[in-house]
Amino acid sequence: MNKIGFDNNQYLSMQSEKIQERIDAFGDKLYLEFGGKLFDDYHASRVLPGFEPDSKIKMLLKLKSIAEILVVICANDIVKNKYRSDLGITYDADVIRLIDIFRSKGLLVSSVVMTMYQPQPAVDSFIKRLENLGMKVYKHYPIEGYPSDVQKIVSEEGYGQNEYVPTSRRLVIVTAPGPGSGKMATCLSQLYHEHLRGVKAGYAKFETFPIWNLPLSHPVNVAYEAATADLNDVNMIDPFHLEEYGSLAVNYNRDVEIFPVVAAMLENILGFSPYKSPTDMGVNMAGNCIIDDEACREASKNEIIRRYYAALCDAKKGRMSKDVVSKLELLMRKSGISTEDRKAIAPALAKAEATGNPATAIELNDGRIVIGKTSDLLGASAACLLNALKVLGNIDDETELISPTIIEPIQRLKVQHMGSINPRLHTDEVLMALAICAVTDEKAKQAMAQLDKLKNCEVHSSVMLSHVDEKTFKSLGMHVTSEPQRQVSL
Repeated sequence: MNKIGFDNNQYLSMQSEKIQERIDAFGDKLYLEFGGKLFDDYHASRVLPGFEPDSKIKMLLKLKSIAEILVVICANDIVKNKYRSDLGITYDADVIRLIDIFRSKGLLVSSVVMTMYQPQPAVDSFIKRLENLGMKVYKHYPIEGYPSDVQKIVSEEGYGQNEYVPTSRRLVIVTAPGPGSGKMATCLSQLYHEHLRGVKAGYAKFETFPIWNLPLSHPVNVAYEAATADLNDVNMIDPFHLEEYGSLAVNYNRDVEIFPVVAAMLENILGFSPYKSPTDMGVNMAGNCIIDDEACREASKNEIIRRYYAALCDAKKGRMSKDVVSKLELLMRKSGISTEDRKAIAPALAKAEATGNPATAIELNDGRIVIGKTSDLLGASAACLLNALKVLGNIDDETELISPTIIEPIQRLKVQHMGSINPRLHTDEVLMALAICAVTDEKAKQAMAQLDKLKNCEVHSSVMLSHVDEKTFKSLGMHVTSEPQRQVSL
């Protein structure tokens, strides 16, 4: 379990060198579109064991003396109050979060670009908020005929109407809270304006997935398709790369579909297109840093199952189309994966059926299964978490890590004073109580010492978890799935 499959140090070195090469190839400046998450890339760390979630930031820190960051947000996403499901915050809130984190790392954040700008109260209010924080904001406008009318787009009536964003460094990172924000359009608009100013600027993409030099059917690439199932992204062989070079490379449908347009825009702006295929545009060395292919395959198969269960729950909540669930089922069948491959599922469901109440199971990193059931004092997840700490700490199952005399006052506080209808302790409350007990109780202290061993353990619940329990498990680095069933009694 948890074999390292990816050499993160090699990745940091190779990726930064490749970006530097791409900057030098264009001359003065490179606009680098960053797809996916610039930090907190937990998907990559799950499917490429050994990849560190903040690897991209670490790589950029190697280049920070020549790099600056543009953060892009689409005005329509502000109006729609679009949010990041992984963080539970809106895109506009995430822009401010990103700026704060980048600056805390010593990276230069020069501007925010508002794409698809049209005067709207929510949009103008956010622009004012950014300006009050000392951030410069530039407006890019909708272009009629985008993206097919290349002649109009690459003209004064197209990119020419966008506000030029002054930059001072050779490497300009263009990032956003999520997909569809307008990163590529921002890069190309800047290229247009730089060319008018006599600056030799270029464009490239940095997207970790799909990994271009892994097979189309490789579980790492299938896991990416599962992660973007709601966006209708489809991995495919890059036909332009195959025709030009006679070799296979994997890309995804949106880049392949838009490539002829991008190539035509580059030709209009630069006088030539430096790329023969969408794969050529990418700067991605991740595939060269896999050191244990089997470990990455196994990790990716687990991720596909987790994505399937997440979609089931989102569909139950009305947040996702059932078509997405069907697509994930198809991906699982094509990859020879079933829910039976997730070892924590069957024990959780069996305990729930036997007790008539919610149950939770954890697969530890050594393969052992720990089960928790609902009781008068604890929810199933809280009980399972305590049981796991006992097993990891070789503590007898009969040992009371937290005395009922401590749990009961917490229950009274919840019900009588805090308006809760559920007296049972959640995972966060159990950990707080355990931490207090650890001050005077050696067994509780021994249990607390096991918390780091929970990282990368697999959790399955017979019912959809509360937000608190799910957040606690994820904060501990555990991988969570739930049945798409609501708990009758909260």
